[in-house]
Amino acid sequence: MADISAKADRQRPVYRNIHITQIVGYRLPPAGIVSILHRISGALMFVLLPFVVWLFDTSLTSEISFERFASAFNAGLGFLPGWFIKLVALALIWAYLHHFIAGVRHLYMDVMHAVTADAGAKSALFTLASSALLTVVLGAKLFGLY
Repeated sequence: MADISAKADRQRPVYRNIHITQIVGYRLPPAGIVSILHRISGALMFVLLPFVVWLFDTSLTSEISFERFASAFNAGLGFLPGWFIKLVALALIWAYLHHFIAGVRHLYMDVMHAVTADAGAKSALFTLASSALLTVVLGAKLFGLY
């Protein structure tokens, strides 16, 4: 009987639901951030799919359509300025790079059975850093810095 009361006196772990107002102050581990960004990047690529189809079609149809494609990034397209088109393209670049690198991370963890918290945190930090670095490099090229 004393054994049962000793177990009842122990602190039990508390699992709480997070309210929407608590999300800003809640600290996710790096793997959780990568997981959320993986979903956001996938949704962003899906939403921007018509833009990608337009880019592909306009760039390959003819020389004249390619000139219109190139001028959209410089002078704009309709009421949209050129910098906005470049910003949307940069968002698409980030989404693709992050989604790809995070997908490779998941495949690596599956194949190598790297499911420890330390391995997950290290690979998540690598995913965040490499996708951000590659986005900055390609964004600099997109905006004509080199």
